[in-house]
Amino acid sequence: MSVGGTYDCVTKTPMGEQKSTFTVVPSEDGTTFTGSNAGTLGSMEVKDGKIDGNTLTWKMDMTVPMPMTLEGTATVDGDQLTGSVNAGAFGAMPMTGQRQA
Repeated sequence: MSVGGTYDCVTKTPMGEQKSTFTVVPSEDGTTFTGSNAGTLGSMEVKDGKIDGNTLTWKMDMTVPMPMTLEGTATVDGDQLTGSVNAGAFGAMPMTGQRQA
């Protein structure tokens, strides 16, 4: 099953739980992906998105509440996404998601 799709996600941040919509658009060969993560603080484009089996890795440039590059990693199991987003000095923040039907 493809890891592509739109996921309703929750990331546990120092500012509380942040809900977002994470979109994964795999490349034709299925080794990379583009997409975005859109939430209440705005939308961030996926950079350097990579797919290894059912594991995703990516980066995003955050501007609010402060400029920072976030590094994400997640595993897709069926319609469930489980992983974390590393926010530099703030450490890793758990991220979970459910693929939209």
